[in-house]
Amino acid sequence: MPLVGAEAGLGRWLAHVRSLWPKFWLGPLSPLAPLLPFLLFALYQFVRGEFRVDHVLVIVIAGALAYIGPRTKELLLGLYPFALVWIFYDAMRPLQKVGLSPARVHLCDLRDLELALFGFEWNGQRATLHDWFYVAHTPTLDLLSAVPYATFIIACVATTIYLSFKDKAAMRTFAWSFLVLNVLGFLTYHIIPAAPPWYFHAHGCEVDLATRATEGPALARVDARLGIAFFHGMYGRASSVFGALPSLHCGYPMLIVVVGWRHFGVLARAASVGFAVWMVFSAVYLDHHWLIDAALGISYAIVVATGLGALERYRARRAAAEPAPPTLAVDRGSSVASGGGR
Repeated sequence: MPLVGAEAGLGRWLAHVRSLWPKFWLGPLSPLAPLLPFLLFALYQFVRGEFRVDHVLVIVIAGALAYIGPRTKELLLGLYPFALVWIFYDAMRPLQKVGLSPARVHLCDLRDLELALFGFEWNGQRATLHDWFYVAHTPTLDLLSAVPYATFIIACVATTIYLSFKDKAAMRTFAWSFLVLNVLGFLTYHIIPAAPPWYFHAHGCEVDLATRATEGPALARVDARLGIAFFHGMYGRASSVFGALPSLHCGYPMLIVVVGWRHFGVLARAASVGFAVWMVFSAVYLDHHWLIDAALGISYAIVVATGLGALERYRARRAAAEPAPPTLAVDRGSSVASGGGR
């Protein structure tokens, strides 16, 4: 009897899963479709000897969201672009130096442009804000500047969940804008490789492709003060040292502002703008990005969010303009007559 009950329960669960994920191009394996990218990527990392606990964690979370019910399925689809970014980011590491040469890396020429646009006189010479913060840092500013760097993913996921309750179209726009912004950023890293300010302060104008990605001295101070290796672990897995232009860190909060603005109240609008400004300050103070990097990241975010928002509205208009499918009229008299004739 227990075996019969277990089989019945399994049958009901399989029917539930098939109702959530009906057959399409994978046929009977269609219910596995939402997990397929994560399963394949975990297998790829296992073969490369880089399999980690977070690969299992992502599969478990995606499976729970995929199969619990319609609401969680909807949330999974909203968060899916974030998971694809995680795969893309992790998969980029073996390719970080493809086509890269010291001559192609923008280092002191980018600093010279920063000096020309945003420099000021300090101690009798032209300097950047980064130069000043490099010697004028404080423990309080270290910690305050680390906060947006530690929480930007949480802020983006929270925005996606919030928009899932407010406006499904806006949720899709935000999530896919996040993916497109990252793809454009990664492509720019390879087309226009650029060193961050901390690299200049540590190595001068000499490009060394063997340099490993680090969290930089400011975030290293934060790790040391807190007694953890949070930022060291995060940046130790970074795909490239020479990926400062554009600043995606500064682009993410702008996505929140642009897409969420229509759905935010006064406090949420103020908070989103404040977070965006805070992130730009942190990027400069932590010596991670030139202001040029920040400006380009913000510009990317505005263009991507505006473009995908327009595309989503166009798609909605097309769907609304489509004629309703024809319905078959039922002649009740004929049906009754036919029934009586039997």
